[in-house]
Amino acid sequence: MRCTPSPVAAIVNPVAGPVASRVSRSDAAALLARVCASAGLSFEVACTERAGHAGELAAGFQGRGFSPIIAWGGDGTVNEVGSALAFQDNALGIVPRGSGNGLARALGISLDPGRAVETAVCEVDRTIDVGQLGGRLFLNLAGIGFDAAVAAAFGQLKGRGLRRYVRATLSTVVGYTPQDYRVTGDTGAELFHGPALLVELANGTQFGNGVTIAPHARLDDGRLDVVIVAPRGAARAMWGARRLFTGTIDRDPGVHMTTARRVTIDASHPMCFHVDGEVVQGGTTLEGVLRPAALRVRTPAPTAG
Repeated sequence: MRCTPSPVAAIVNPVAGPVASRVSRSDAAALLARVCASAGLSFEVACTERAGHAGELAAGFQGRGFSPIIAWGGDGTVNEVGSALAFQDNALGIVPRGSGNGLARALGISLDPGRAVETAVCEVDRTIDVGQLGGRLFLNLAGIGFDAAVAAAFGQLKGRGLRRYVRATLSTVVGYTPQDYRVTGDTGAELFHGPALLVELANGTQFGNGVTIAPHARLDDGRLDVVIVAPRGAARAMWGARRLFTGTIDRDPGVHMTTARRVTIDASHPMCFHVDGEVVQGGTTLEGVLRPAALRVRTPAPTAG
C-alpha cells in the first residue's frame, strides 16, 4: 500500500448513524494510531459539535497541509468536509458511519471502519466531479420534491438508520402533492415541463443501502444525470419503489432520464431541496451545474485482473 507523506486528520461526527455504530474521539484515535504508526505518520482527530462545524474544521486542516482529511460520519459530514476540500489539492477520506453512505458505496469504500481508515490513509486518490444546486455543493445527489420532503421528515425523527428512513418515506408518501416544474438544459432547451414527484440531479448512483435513483450516473463523466419521476399515487409509488432496489428505475415508463452539464429549474413557488440529504430552502429558480474533476477522494486500490 502507498501511504501519504502528509499528516492525517479525521473529523468525527459522534452522533452520525444508528446509536450502536457511533464512535467517540478516543475510538477513532485508536484506529488511526494503529494505521498511522505503521506508516510513520502523525495525525489529529477533531469532533463536530454542531451543524456546519465539519466544514470549518476541514478548512482549518486544509490550511495546515493535512491530507487526507477524513470525514468520519454520514452523508452530511462527507458533504461538509468534501465541500471545504473541493478545488483544493487535499484529499478527502471517508469512514462511512451514516444511515445511507451512498457516496462511499459508489466508491467501493468499506463500511468496516478499520478497513475504511486503511483506505483513507494508504490507498489511491481518485478525482471526481462535484455538483452544485442553489449555490450549494453536493458530492452525490441533490433533489427537489418528494425526496427533499422525505429528507426533511427524516431530520425530524429521533435516531438514524434504514428503518427510520423507511418510516419517513411512508409518512411522506401519503398526502404528498407533486408540484409543477420547468427544467431546461445546457442550451436553454426545455427538458421537462409539468408536474413531477421529484427532480433529481445525480453525480452518484444511489441514496445509499442499494437504493439506486440514477443507475447510469458516473462520478467522473463530466455530466449530471437528471432524473424526473412523474406523479403517482401512494400505492403505485410503493410498488414502483422496488425498482430502486433492483437498479431498474430507468425501465419505469413514468421516469424521464437525461444528462446535462447545467440545468435550470423553475417553479411558481419557492422550492425546498436537498444536497446530499441536507434540506435547504430555495427560491422559485434553482441553477444546477456540474463542476468537473473538482475533488480528490482516497479510494481502494484497483484489484489485479
